[in-house]
Amino acid sequence: MLVSTGSQPTGSHPHAADLVLVRAAMGGDRAAFGTLYGRYRRMIHGILLAHVPYSEAEDLMQDVFVQALRRLRGLREPEAFGGWLAAIARHLAIDSHRRTRVTVEATERNCGTTERDEAEMLLNTVQLLPGAYRETMMLRLVEGMTGPEIAARCGLTESSVRVNLCRGMKMLREKLGEQGRHG
Repeated sequence: MLVSTGSQPTGSHPHAADLVLVRAAMGGDRAAFGTLYGRYRRMIHGILLAHVPYSEAEDLMQDVFVQALRRLRGLREPEAFGGWLAAIARHLAIDSHRRTRVTVEATERNCGTTERDEAEMLLNTVQLLPGAYRETMMLRLVEGMTGPEIAARCGLTESSVRVNLCRGMKMLREKLGEQGRHG
């Protein structure tokens, strides 16, 4: 659960343009849904990365939007589109995680460190953070979204995003420091 103070500043409500697009997409406008895809894909990708390996995130992202398109007419509150989409992403990530339990045997070949290995280690470390910080950190560090963007897309206050990022960075530094001492 993400930290939230409950009330939302005006800036964190979905943009009026998003509401128009959601309503149009609910009416069957595929172009409007395509525009929503473009606006929300980074958020969904970041949420998925908080839960699944990088190699699975792209395919799951497509699944999220396919499922959203199929279920869009049942969305009761168009202004809740971002949160609804995020919930679909989380559910698919959990389902994927249940289906795949992969173990990798350490060999000389896969124990060398490259930039890719370091990036993967960082992603894996972020995935160890509590859920309140994991998604916010992925959206900021991997997807490059700003705090206000995260707040607007996820339906959070900007102050709760700042708290999540600050606490998440502190925990990430601690975990990376522990790995450096033990690894």
